[in-house]
Amino acid sequence: MEYTPQQVAEWMVEEIRFKGNLYQSDAIQYVRENFGEDFVFVNENGNASLSKEVKKAFRKLHGGRIAWDRDGFMWAWT
Repeated sequence: MEYTPQQVAEWMVEEIRFKGNLYQSDAIQYVRENFGEDFVFVNENGNASLSKEVKKAFRKLHGGRIAWDRDGFMWAWT
């Protein structure tokens, strides 16, 4: 099955809605295993990150209700 960035973003929002937060490392692992490598890349710092398309769809979906916690490397419901 082919997945879209929108589907990955929807999963992320549902996880955060259910648990209250989502750690980047958990998100990357889950996305790799369940949606595929297409949605993950290694950034200039050598860290795994979600694709720009996923992040864009995610921002559109949550409309500012989810914030990135730089210290905790996680997203959390605001």
